[in-house]
Amino acid sequence: MKVLIAGFDDLAPRTAYDVWRLRQEVFVVEQDCPYPDLDGRDLEEATRHVVLLEDEQVVGTLRVLDDGEWSRIGRVVVAPSARGRGLAGLMMDEALTLCGSREVRLDAQAPLAGFYAGWGFEVAGPEFDEDGIRHVPMTRPRP
Repeated sequence: MKVLIAGFDDLAPRTAYDVWRLRQEVFVVEQDCPYPDLDGRDLEEATRHVVLLEDEQVVGTLRVLDDGEWSRIGRVVVAPSARGRGLAGLMMDEALTLCGSREVRLDAQAPLAGFYAGWGFEVAGPEFDEDGIRHVPMTRPRP
């Protein structure tokens, strides 16, 4: 397993394509949520992509955004063929290292709030609907 951490301009074209293909495969097709995944935030200079490669294939990815006073983790996804192996946890460890001593926020799919609680995240507001899936805002205070 290889972990790649890169800004947009540092992603090889094929790797970038595979990242967006995986996000589309899971979020748009599998979860049946047609939404504009390409929101421009991937291109921001401060955005970092955490990409897991296995045999040069993208099997997981997430992004870390700079939201000013805090960092935001989003687009956490693992390929269906690679689930159940702790890869999301590996990516979270990498993401939180990138965030350093900053407050970190994310919007978790409601059933996954317990997963994120394992990294010190706490529910920070009411549950809400995003594209037909229940989410909760979560915050991890500064360490």
